[in-house]
Amino acid sequence: FQLFLVERAGRRTLHLVGLGGMAVCALLMTIALALKDIVEWIRYISIAATFGFVALFEIGPGPIPWFIVAELFSQGPRPAAMAVAGCSNWTSNFLVGMLFPYAEKLCGSYVFLIFLAFLVIFFVFTFFKVPETKGRTFEDISRGF
Repeated sequence: FQLFLVERAGRRTLHLVGLGGMAVCALLMTIALALKDIVEWIRYISIAATFGFVALFEIGPGPIPWFIVAELFSQGPRPAAMAVAGCSNWTSNFLVGMLFPYAEKLCGSYVFLIFLAFLVIFFVFTFFKVPETKGRTFEDISRGF
């Protein structure tokens, strides 16, 4: 399904939708956690925001960077670029997994503001610096750099 969606909507668009939607969900999770003792029904917003966060990750930041990395590099440097991207991905996953409990203790219900900040930074970077690669050849994409 993702391959069909990527070819139809475009890589950059899906990445922006995913990042923007995840940012909204992170904000909703923060609000819901901050108000959980005041408003009883807000926990349902937190649950919906969590599901939305995961779903939007699977639309954008989960798969799209792999498409983009594969399309931005020619055959020669592509394996090295994919290795660096994979190492960066798994290192980041490891750090988030290991540091989240400490961040949660430090920030409490506002812990997702950290994710919100990074999501906004990545959204702005993608908007201004990442080209759309849908329907373009490698030569066409590389001319843009």
